[in-house]
Amino acid sequence: QVQLVESGGGLVQPGKSLRLSCAASGFNLNIYVMSWYRQAPGKERELVATIGGGSTINYADSVKGRFTISRDNAKKAVYLQMNSLKPEDTAVYYCRAQFLSTSYWGQGTQVTVSS
Repeated sequence: QVQLVESGGGLVQPGKSLRLSCAASGFNLNIYVMSWYRQAPGKERELVATIGGGSTINYADSVKGRFTISRDNAKKAVYLQMNSLKPEDTAVYYCRAQFLSTSYWGQGTQVTVSS
């Protein structure tokens, strides 16, 4: 059974950090491109960061220099280190796995940045 389970979200003050985790099971993570997306209330889901199987990395302009995506294939996990958080980072964050035409999504974890 394929599963992506996100964790690590919560309420944090502006300027603070959070680390999100995505635990994968039921498929070969090694060959998948892994991404973090987010969706704020009333907005479309947007791509935050992507890491390929060869560790090619891309970020949305809005998070460059603040967020870091990483993967540990041995632990079947993907991470998103989020530093210098801003109120506009508030959203539900989703993990996605892609390989060719196959795509899996997690259920999401809420991140709220507020004083």
